[in-house]
Amino acid sequence: MPSSLSSVGLSLVIDEHMRWLTQWHRAAFFGRETGMLGADSVPMPQSFIQWMREAKAQALTPQPAVERLIALHEQLHRLARLMLMRVAADEILSLAAYEAVLDRYEEFIQLCRRFERAMSLAGSGIDPLTGLRNRTGLMEELGRETSRLRRSGRPFCLALCDLDRFKSVNDTYGHDAGDRVLMAASACIGGGIRDMDEAFRLGGEEILILLKDAELAQALGVLERLRADLAAQVVQLADGRSLQVTASFGLAEAHPDLEPEQLIERADQALYAAKHGGRNRVEAWKLSHAAALG
Repeated sequence: MPSSLSSVGLSLVIDEHMRWLTQWHRAAFFGRETGMLGADSVPMPQSFIQWMREAKAQALTPQPAVERLIALHEQLHRLARLMLMRVAADEILSLAAYEAVLDRYEEFIQLCRRFERAMSLAGSGIDPLTGLRNRTGLMEELGRETSRLRRSGRPFCLALCDLDRFKSVNDTYGHDAGDRVLMAASACIGGGIRDMDEAFRLGGEEILILLKDAELAQALGVLERLRADLAAQVVQLADGRSLQVTASFGLAEAHPDLEPEQLIERADQALYAAKHGGRNRVEAWKLSHAAALG
């Protein structure tokens, strides 16, 4: 996330909207007593407008989360103004209309705080959505393990994990459901690997697992346990529905003559075989995998 869209800016957005909500309540329920009547009696905070301009200038608005934040802000203030117009017209307010304003406000503030966390973590090497490590430092970590293998013979393996049919989750249930599934799967993997292992989110639904001090048989055991745990996990969605997803794993064992990029390529070939072998399975690299792609 670009540094100019700082967490300080969103902290100001949150603070201003908290003060705005207090004034809006006064206008909505005590408008005549306080003289705060009409749709414009409580001005909209301007800090988010400035944040949005910066987001557009840096081409962030096509991102789904940013688009959602902008849409929530627009909905919140449109519904809030509508209630104030009804107060000024002496109309009876409904509980549903009031709760709609509060629902948009709470979701807007929560999403602002998520962006705050993402910005504070940017550059730290931690993926803000999943809590796993991101690509930062990945190749250095693989380089260290490769050097250790060549120097002392200490084994290690590398696995690629890809959630099965993840695109259909987003298409059917929406991106919020996709985020929930990805967070739940990442938590399962992060909590299920051994203490010495590392998990990296490569992007989308693909996760790289570095299994240290592990030969192929031991790594297969770890991954098979992760695969079963993921398949058994139930993910609760915001609307009360639940989902279960599976994952496929491609595993490759390191060798002294392999460079890190080649090891990743082998794991990717094994993952391809796992996907085409029926999904929800662990596949270790074989020479035939490379031949099949060649």
